[in-house]
Amino acid sequence: MRAMVITEAGGPDVLSWADVPDPVCGPGEVVVDITASAVNRADILQRQGHYAPPPGVPAWPGLECSGVIREVGAGVSGWRAGDEVCALLGGGGYAERVAVPAGQLLPVPSGVDLVTAAALPEVVCTVWSNLVMAAGLGRDDVLLVHGGASGIGTAAIQIGVARGARVAVTAGSADKLARCAELGASILVNYREDDFVDAVRAATGGRGADIVLDIVGAKYLARNLDVLAPDGRLVVIGLQGGRTAELDLSAMMAKRLQVTGSLLRSRSPAGKAGIVAEVCEHVWPLVESGAVKPVVDRVLPMPEAAAAHRAIEAGEHVGKVVLTT
Repeated sequence: MRAMVITEAGGPDVLSWADVPDPVCGPGEVVVDITASAVNRADILQRQGHYAPPPGVPAWPGLECSGVIREVGAGVSGWRAGDEVCALLGGGGYAERVAVPAGQLLPVPSGVDLVTAAALPEVVCTVWSNLVMAAGLGRDDVLLVHGGASGIGTAAIQIGVARGARVAVTAGSADKLARCAELGASILVNYREDDFVDAVRAATGGRGADIVLDIVGAKYLARNLDVLAPDGRLVVIGLQGGRTAELDLSAMMAKRLQVTGSLLRSRSPAGKAGIVAEVCEHVWPLVESGAVKPVVDRVLPMPEAAAAHRAIEAGEHVGKVVLTT
């Protein structure tokens, strides 16, 4: 088969559509003929040499896919060849085929086409596991989402609104903020022009946010603690603004704050299967009802993955960029 391999650490041009060995279907796994994958920030970090895939995972990028089951391994029940699926992957999505633990499969939601379904698994599993399973997002919470126009952000806005939260976002342009408002965000902050701490406090009568979902990291740590209301929760899922910062413990203690961080990719297959099961139970009905919609900025052929990476690095997109085989 063919896959988008990384010939060396570097810029988008190190991606090469090349011949690689076919995947082997092990016990508890299925092999999927990939229809589409989607680009995530982790793919860019991997290409740059900063995020190696976990042991046993294909060396090429791609943390999610959609497609049709080609082969079912020993011990797998509930799935059969020919089923249309989407899947959460540890890697290997930029390819024609991939082997997937059966617990990381999801049916394609009703009303979503097979290509668009590739934009769902990684972002929805990330958002649900962090906002709901870890931070306990509930009705009437104020949720601040940094990078509201990103793939993660567009999913977080919709899931937050669906759970009855009031959603604030940061984004870098009026156009992106308008798109966030269309998805349900009601507190809109242009981070190039305004301070999100002041804006969120002004919009909440001085109270602040109950939960912050942060893709920035070190650069925003102090201000994230500042914007949180008493008993607030900060969930860090990205490090675009650095990985090391000083933490004011007294600020945490005074407001009884919780600070957590997580990576989805490094979780065990059992851990991922648990998240996938929750997503299938709680989020898929929202997708099928139209309350949560996959947001796809553009669809490109997989051999043009370099162009997709350039678009994301330039911040040109809203939502997800999808690659088709």
